[in-house]
Amino acid sequence: MATILLLSGPNLNLLGEREPEHYGTATLDDLVGIARETAAKLGHDVEHVQSNHEGVLVDAIHGARNRCAAIIFNAGAFTHYAYSLADALATFDGVKIEVHLSNPGAREEWRHTSVIAPVVDGSITGLRADGYRLAVEAAASLMEEQS
Repeated sequence: MATILLLSGPNLNLLGEREPEHYGTATLDDLVGIARETAAKLGHDVEHVQSNHEGVLVDAIHGARNRCAAIIFNAGAFTHYAYSLADALATFDGVKIEVHLSNPGAREEWRHTSVIAPVVDGSITGLRADGYRLAVEAAASLMEEQS
């Protein structure tokens, strides 16, 4: 059994209330539940950290080093400008998957660039809650390939 760290960035605590036309109606608890259920079926465990503060997320990434096999990260708006998160992710040797409920490429211009994309193994965008299931499945598959 490996541990997957699921990280949720700013404003994701408001899911289910905030802009359902972009993010759907699932709450953050719903998404964490999907990730945990999927991971359990694959023999893994999910830890979850949500923060609206960049440094807390950096610390969580640092804490995952040599302890977790994968990180799945919805960095929210930090995706587009938080280079400290990209630097922290670059120090993590395990599998890294970026996930977004909406498709940033189909939204405002400022959302089109991900500063964390260059340091992750893959990105899943625009598939709403299904993206979390797919992210866990992808992480598990990549972890198996690396072992």
